[in-house]
Amino acid sequence: MFTPDMLESIKKVEATRAARMGMEPRRMTAEEKDELLKAYHPDYRAEGFKEIKIGPNKGQKAPVELTDLLHSNSRLLGADIDLSKIDYDVDVLVIGGGGAGSSAAIEAHEAGANVMMVTKLRIGDANTMMAEGGIQAADKPNDSPVQHYLDAFGGGHFAARPELLRRLVMEAPDAIQWLNELGVMFDKDAEGNMVTTHGGGTSRKRMHACKDYSGAEIMRTLRDEVINRGIPVVEFTSAVELLKDEKGQVAGAVLLNMETDDYSVARAKTVIIATGGAGRLHYQNFPTSNHYGATADGLILGYRAGAPLLYQDTIQYHPTGVAYPSQIFGALVTEKVRSLGAMLVNCEGEAFMHPLETRDVSAASIIRECSTRGKGVTTPLGSGVWLDTPMIEMIGGEGTIERRIPAMLRMYLNYGIDMRKQPILIYPTLHYQNGGLEIGGEGFTKTIPNLLVAGEAVGGIHGRNRLMGNSLLDIIVFGRNAGKAAAAKAKEVTLGTPGLKHVDDYAKMLSKAGIEQQGVSPLLLPQYARHER
Repeated sequence: MFTPDMLESIKKVEATRAARMGMEPRRMTAEEKDELLKAYHPDYRAEGFKEIKIGPNKGQKAPVELTDLLHSNSRLLGADIDLSKIDYDVDVLVIGGGGAGSSAAIEAHEAGANVMMVTKLRIGDANTMMAEGGIQAADKPNDSPVQHYLDAFGGGHFAARPELLRRLVMEAPDAIQWLNELGVMFDKDAEGNMVTTHGGGTSRKRMHACKDYSGAEIMRTLRDEVINRGIPVVEFTSAVELLKDEKGQVAGAVLLNMETDDYSVARAKTVIIATGGAGRLHYQNFPTSNHYGATADGLILGYRAGAPLLYQDTIQYHPTGVAYPSQIFGALVTEKVRSLGAMLVNCEGEAFMHPLETRDVSAASIIRECSTRGKGVTTPLGSGVWLDTPMIEMIGGEGTIERRIPAMLRMYLNYGIDMRKQPILIYPTLHYQNGGLEIGGEGFTKTIPNLLVAGEAVGGIHGRNRLMGNSLLDIIVFGRNAGKAAAAKAKEVTLGTPGLKHVDDYAKMLSKAGIEQQGVSPLLLPQYARHER
């Protein structure tokens, strides 16, 4: 599977392995990290961003691809939709079928609310399903939520909203217990104690995992709970616009059947946006580890309705995406591979960084190695560096890879690469939307009554960078809380007449700003078709 140049480089990796086994590359100073990020991290590339011209974040910057969607009109502008014909009438409408949406729906249902989920693909088709490495929680005797807070706050460049991060870490142990009781098969030792490992930027071993398919196992359990409870799930149906009444309250959403193109109206006393990330927008032409539907729809819906964004200019590029072979280009190589002992090395077999630096620092280091230092390994689609996976077996013993990261092993074996014997090539991949809609500690947006947000569509939980394992955690913590809060709020809400006046107002703002329309938003699905003349 490897080219002659790759094989020559592998020889250098093998030749330096013994010497590297007894060393630990030093960690960078704070000043070195800042300098590195400003020089090499994609968030600092001016050409990757545009100014937002209208709305709550007017004058701020966002990725070019997101800004273009924010500067687009609604697909409902001028559409003839009878809003008096209510197709669904519920207490709580959950938009999104991933981990956050499912957690919210379960808790809203537990609280006695009439809840419905709507998702443009199927329940479980979400970034939750793609998560591999694990979920953090400070539930061991040598750890504490305070230490978890300090790790996450520092890893996020001290930009996380304290009330959100505090809730995340304080409720983490209960989230693990909730999942465990629902049936999630966490890794445990012979005595039944949960096995935990380190992640990048963590000072304690607090990563709980299910082999290397943690997200899939969590999503399986949540999906089964939703189905077993009989919670209605409307699949292959997108929310294309929020509804608001004359009092400014969210009042439901207009839904689009993705198979028939028919519109329907869902009235709801409270709405939870849990639409996930934006990887399929392919910011700055990066590959992505995200699922097919990750097109930032929730950000568009919330913003057009008047909810501000927070940290929309910060994106996480996971340092270890597949660089080769091309069939799985951009797929996630979990950070757990490094926590088990694999070291990042360049084409000369040199370890150029500590393997467990935070993700933004790691990604910037790899980009630097492949660009100005010229020590990347050439691939058919660009370049990459080696992740020296045979070290895992040398450190943990034969069988460690098959036991701890079996899905990763199988993925590479499908293409003739045995990561137990050969290193693998990686390069940063677009992974996580650090920024999103701004919420308060209870999960409600600050400008639209009765509208909540949970999961990756939220901005502020992690600051400007996220540590491994805190995303699976936030979908549980904030998903559960949103469901509880939405159900409680719905009991006291009196709705007015649902309308789309905000859509017309947004179109007028675009026109006044002189923004010419190129398309409509939300995007719903990525556009990969080639248009050839």
